[in-house]
Amino acid sequence: MLNISDRSISKELHKKKFSSFRKIKDLYSYSFDRLVKVVILMIIVIIVIMFMPWTQNVRAKGDLIALSPEQRPQTIQSVIAGRIEKWYVQEGQLVKKGDTILRISEVKDDYFDPDLLGNTQLQLDAKKFSRLSYEEKVKALENQIDALEKSLKLKISQAENKVKQNILKVTSDSIELQATRVNFQVANEQYQRFKSLFDEGLRSLTDLENRNLKYQESQAKLISQENKWLTSKNELINSKIELNSIQAEYKDKIAKANSDKFSALSGQYDTDASINKLKNQYNNYQIRNSFYHILAPQDGYVTQARQVGIGETIKEGAQIVSIMPVVYDLAIQMYIKPIDLPLFEKGQKVMIQFDGWPAIIFSGWPGISFGTYEGEVLAIDNFTTDNHMYRVLVKPKHDSHPWPTQLRVGAGIKSITLLKNVSVWYELWRQINGFPPDYYKKKSDSSSVNK
Repeated sequence: MLNISDRSISKELHKKKFSSFRKIKDLYSYSFDRLVKVVILMIIVIIVIMFMPWTQNVRAKGDLIALSPEQRPQTIQSVIAGRIEKWYVQEGQLVKKGDTILRISEVKDDYFDPDLLGNTQLQLDAKKFSRLSYEEKVKALENQIDALEKSLKLKISQAENKVKQNILKVTSDSIELQATRVNFQVANEQYQRFKSLFDEGLRSLTDLENRNLKYQESQAKLISQENKWLTSKNELINSKIELNSIQAEYKDKIAKANSDKFSALSGQYDTDASINKLKNQYNNYQIRNSFYHILAPQDGYVTQARQVGIGETIKEGAQIVSIMPVVYDLAIQMYIKPIDLPLFEKGQKVMIQFDGWPAIIFSGWPGISFGTYEGEVLAIDNFTTDNHMYRVLVKPKHDSHPWPTQLRVGAGIKSITLLKNVSVWYELWRQINGFPPDYYKKKSDSSSVNK
């Protein structure tokens, strides 16, 4: 009806008599009732879902690495500078530990001598002979010193005996001098008495002359004895001087021999230092010769050659090739925000999705997720990396499904670290307000701490 006129005929029209009006009314009433039921059902389902459990989680990205540092990809470097002469491997080739990767030649003029080791050995042998000569010289000087010391003792003993003899001689001459003086005094007194008697006429001139002769003889003996005594004293002094001279002479000889001995010892020690230096050089040259062949440090695959060609010069520490070990244990390094750091602890469960592996993930309901693998937190860094995030290491969980064998180091991953179970409405409220997940500790950890 257009309702153009103000006069309505709705009251005059009996709609129940017409089946068309009746069907339209029934259809409208059925659709509205069905919509109400659907809306009510949806509200009930939403309410039920709101009270269902939801597992809080923290998502992170990372990549696969080898668990042990020695199993991670490494570059082989040259210890010495050299020129590439020959390659023995190619990229992608499997090498065993100790296999030769390439050979280099010398570029420093200090090591150009082809018989460097032999010449160094000759120098070392010459220094050793020189050391033996010094040893023999030291022994000879020690023997000379011993002989001088023994001779000194004998000479001193001889000189001391001579001094004692001269002392006794001086004593003997002194006693004889005293006796001669007494005889001279007696002869003088007798001469004076004879002279008195001669003056009185009681003695003849012959007797006086005889007595005078005896007096003169006794005086001569006195002078001779005094001279002999003085000579004995001089001999005593000379013997003492000779004793001191012997001591000084032999001390000088012994000192000179000791000086020569210490000079020889100094030369011997210098030779020892030279020998040790030559030994060090010889060992260095010998070890350097082993660096001309670059060897594989472990079993692995040659992945990339950093130096190429023949005749190219490389420096010390230059990277030559990179190698990937054959045997390695996989682990994951993932990076988390500082705000999520308190939520992580060792042994915590982590759900992992590897790049290239199909997966259906329901982050709140890990039990119905498909294509994820389990891991557990192994270590957490105590400092941030260059991207201002904390690195977390994750290893495979020992009692879970093993990780795919086709995985390779460097592949990307996405992780979901499972936290506390809460209601869906609480999780929506937390997400809307931007609150972090709930911080909690596992009961096993707390119980162990209490114990």
